[in-house]
Amino acid sequence: MPLQRLFSTFPSGRPGIGLFLLRAALGGTALLLGTLELTALIGRSPIVWMATSILLASGAGLIIGFMTPLASSLVGLCVLGIMFTWIPAPPLTTMVAVLMVITASAIALLGPGAFSVDGHLFGRREIVIPPRSDEQ
Repeated sequence: MPLQRLFSTFPSGRPGIGLFLLRAALGGTALLLGTLELTALIGRSPIVWMATSILLASGAGLIIGFMTPLASSLVGLCVLGIMFTWIPAPPLTTMVAVLMVITASAIALLGPGAFSVDGHLFGRREIVIPPRSDEQ
């Protein structure tokens, strides 16, 4: 499975809950920002439509933990685009934008954790080695 190489571990317990909370906070903020942008899309360029769609899809992906490194990287790039006004958006303070980019980078580097779709699909597996038979 090539995707498994993207993640070093899928921590459970308190570290897994912490990763879930980070993903949920960043994904929820991305969804909120995308929704605010979506309400003001009348007369906007196709690039703004595309960035808003990417922000909404990657925010939802972060919340459920699907393709986490890609989703968090896309959120970080969209927020950078908004911060540097490549994409016109509702007012976003520099401090919030920097915090979102740093959080997105951290999630991309740490992975999704055990409480995610990625953890369920590509996480730890139990390897059962059958007992050796004496007949061989």
